[in-house]
Amino acid sequence: MNEVCDSAIAAEGVSASPSEARAIPLVVYCLTLGVFALTTSELMISGMMPALQLAFGRSISDIGNLISLYALGMTIGGPVVTVLFLALKIENKRGLLFLLIFYALAQSIAASTSNFQVMLIARVLTGMAAATSFGLMLAITAQLVAPELRGRASSLVFAGLMLCTVLGVPLATAMTNSFGWRASFWAIVVLILFCAFVIALKIEATPNKAEVNLRSELNEMRKPRLWAAYATSALVIGASFSVYSYLSPITAKLAGFEEAQLPFLLAIYGAANIIGNYIVGRFADRHTIAAIFIGILVMLAAMVIFALFAEFKFATILAIVMIGLTGIALNPAFIARVMRIAHPGALVNAMHASVINIGLGLGPWAGGLALQSGYSLHAPLWVGAIMTLGGLLTLAPRALRRM
Repeated sequence: MNEVCDSAIAAEGVSASPSEARAIPLVVYCLTLGVFALTTSELMISGMMPALQLAFGRSISDIGNLISLYALGMTIGGPVVTVLFLALKIENKRGLLFLLIFYALAQSIAASTSNFQVMLIARVLTGMAAATSFGLMLAITAQLVAPELRGRASSLVFAGLMLCTVLGVPLATAMTNSFGWRASFWAIVVLILFCAFVIALKIEATPNKAEVNLRSELNEMRKPRLWAAYATSALVIGASFSVYSYLSPITAKLAGFEEAQLPFLLAIYGAANIIGNYIVGRFADRHTIAAIFIGILVMLAAMVIFALFAEFKFATILAIVMIGLTGIALNPAFIARVMRIAHPGALVNAMHASVINIGLGLGPWAGGLALQSGYSLHAPLWVGAIMTLGGLLTLAPRALRRM
């Protein structure tokens, strides 16, 4: 296994020396900030819907499309842009800097416009840039550390996703309430440009002699085990969002929590995400499959407990904590698994981000479809349980053979 990882790093053209690769460089935390900014930009719309409704004179569903189109841009645009970069043989650092500057420009247009159609286009463009940026950030992270530290380093990068729900969206909402929605958009521009500046100064370019070509990246995509790993990520993360998306009505109407208590429950979930991400990151490299298997079992148990005992407050809080400790917190192990199976290049990582976004959309959609079909608020919980079970089945021995 380690020999495969060593050859993958050699092919990728690691810019860090062996001694440097034994530790996680500080610049990785800048990539964490980048993920934080990109994901906050995606989700902060939920906290500024009234302000955007007033500014553009649109319905809530129209404003909600600003989130959907961002996700659509990530799902479709990420692999397309990554393939284009590979075809043009654009080096990882240079490609990431280009995308971050492009993102800042598109975000600036969104922050300045009073035309809703322009805003929609800007959101699609920023989503496309974000997905490829995620892939390049993970590829660069793999360059900067030794193989045995990749899961841990990836957990630090994706801690930005956890911090987004705990800090990013609430801060953006507070900024919108105090200074208007445009201030939140401009704050993202500042963060993205700061990240680009640090990356330009502190990360070395990949040597030209080790450039990765499009054909080798596409060959990686032909591995069945890679798609099994993708399926695990999409199903498990989608399952967690099938519950998270309907947490407000479930906790209020089934468990009997007051509306004012919802932020407290969300804070518990976010804190569990951060703790789970840290714990999984510590074990992801050496015990990848064990971490995923145990995490999914815990999550499946939480889903069933939640579905059966949602009317009880203690069971609800317990389930929220258990789902928070697993779900998206398993990302470091998911990433480590993908990097063990395939060359950790930009396309592999961008496709991983895209399938995760498919899961993010599939979970809430399936839960909503069940509700529209006349089932009770327990339905999204059972949908989550079924998707979690599906994720567990992707770990079947045949899928893991020779991993």
